[in-house]
Amino acid sequence: CIYLYFIGLLGSEQKPAEPYCKITPHPFLIANKMKRASYISMQSALAYHRLIPEYVPSVTSVSTGRPERVSTRLGNYIFKHIKTTWFYDYRNIDLGQGQSAFIASPEKSLLDLVYLTPGSDNIDYLTELRLQNAEVLDITRLIQLAEKSGNSKVLRAAGNIEYIVNQGGG
Repeated sequence: CIYLYFIGLLGSEQKPAEPYCKITPHPFLIANKMKRASYISMQSALAYHRLIPEYVPSVTSVSTGRPERVSTRLGNYIFKHIKTTWFYDYRNIDLGQGQSAFIASPEKSLLDLVYLTPGSDNIDYLTELRLQNAEVLDITRLIQLAEKSGNSKVLRAAGNIEYIVNQGGG
């Protein structure tokens, strides 16, 4: 059924496979099928993990493939490029109705956002994220992942996130 939906997204104006599909594929599943070597991350995963209060209109994934934006009848999809060495800490999560998708951990979602967004290690930027449900975030794991990255910007951001969470801002 997802295959029929996917073909319909890129093809005709008819609604795909209507008589055969009982459920609409989850946008995260569609993103994973559009680009095989990808996982949901950044604002999309942060909203999924309930770490940010905003509605996220596009599904953002990271991939070792080329970056691109795709608009379909079922939504807008953004694929960001990361190095192969940065492609880790995601898992296959059950989305219900027999569907699942690869989604970054809460910690990796934050670090992907920092890694791929200019100026995002700034404490003002991180405060503006309005992190919530801090109990979802494992600060020790966040710091470990930042250290694993070896990226000074990511390390700075992890320290700033720790500070914000400890001050009750998350």
